[in-house]
Amino acid sequence: MVSPEQPGRRGLRVVITGASRGIGAEIARRLAGRSSWIVLVGRDREALEAVRSTLGPTQCNLIAGDLLDPLTLGEIVAAASGRGGLDLLVNNAGISDFSGFSDQDPAVSGRLAQINLVSPMLLARAVLPELSKSESAQIVNIGSTLAYIGHPGYAAYCAAKFGLRGFSEALAREFSGSNISVRLLSPRATATGINTAAVRAMNRELRVSEDQPSDVAEQFVKFLERGDAEYCVGWP
Repeated sequence: MVSPEQPGRRGLRVVITGASRGIGAEIARRLAGRSSWIVLVGRDREALEAVRSTLGPTQCNLIAGDLLDPLTLGEIVAAASGRGGLDLLVNNAGISDFSGFSDQDPAVSGRLAQINLVSPMLLARAVLPELSKSESAQIVNIGSTLAYIGHPGYAAYCAAKFGLRGFSEALAREFSGSNISVRLLSPRATATGINTAAVRAMNRELRVSEDQPSDVAEQFVKFLERGDAEYCVGWP
């Protein structure tokens, strides 16, 4: 289990995807004090620069690119290799689209599956050799409570998140007994830019609890300190 940095212990070497804003940016801020090096991955370099400016003296690499692009994956692997390995991969990047399935553009349905499920799988596979160099490494996939509840308007999104949950569980068993643990943290509704005005209105009507990204990041840090295989924020 990856633990917070302790006196005399090397800080964590971390890769965070979807780090330019929202939950990913807040996780980066929480890990900055216990990490020797963080790779911030996102599509918007300017936004990544803004996040880096809040991390104090922590050394950072910025990688702006598409996680489905082999060149982007290669940059991440090269950065980790240059640091002698990787301790923690946070697969946080994701997209959403709230609409009836019959009205959703098939290209959007495919993109949801690619970004929310395929890209975490591809990145995890790419960095396995670097995680293997760590005494105790983790892959933490950021899921969703919609990986447990099929919700109208989110058919493709739920399919991807259900898939990510299954991938996490299977890979955790595959690496059982090794130096790599695979875990799943599933936030509930969170106030990020991924939600449209229609989603926010629905949440108000349904009286759905909505967390701030900083709340989820705090739960993430607590999750790192425990041994749970998975945790749904707000659930018993």
